[in-house]
Amino acid sequence: MKNLLSLFLVSAALYFGTALAASTDYTLNAGDRLSISVWNEDALQKQIVILPDGTISFPLAGQLVAKDKTVLQVENELTSKLSNYISDPVVTVTVDEVGGNTIHILGKVMTPGSFSMSQPLDAMQALSLAGGLDTFAKENDIIVLRREGNKQRTIPVYYARIKQGQALETNIMLQSGDIMIIP
Repeated sequence: MKNLLSLFLVSAALYFGTALAASTDYTLNAGDRLSISVWNEDALQKQIVILPDGTISFPLAGQLVAKDKTVLQVENELTSKLSNYISDPVVTVTVDEVGGNTIHILGKVMTPGSFSMSQPLDAMQALSLAGGLDTFAKENDIIVLRREGNKQRTIPVYYARIKQGQALETNIMLQSGDIMIIP
């Protein structure tokens, strides 16, 4: 009975660990550059940039949505579509450049602009990328604009309070496309 319980606990840990890892996989964005290849098919090796509408086109597979999908999901969809023409296609998709994973920082920072996120960033880390706030910035009036579907919402970032170890919940994790405004 004890061995059965141990086996169950190990299985559960593996299952939930795998589910957690799958939920944190990188999702593709418009502007990301992909390399797609089909094993043993020289004509089916392409570098593709995800278009602003989130789609890609690939020979024989046609057009498909890649934005907000993982690499594995795109591989599976391409494999499914190509299997109509090729027996057991082996499709490989790799991300060459995360050009679509950007945030924008505007206002009273030392270096405003667009920044690529090669790793997850919170608000304080993003401000660091922009060289920090300038002298006249309103530290507790910073907002992040985030588009969610057709709507946009504002999220406050209380920089001065975060520096004091307070309001840490406002040091949010940024998402691709976020705009941080520093008045």
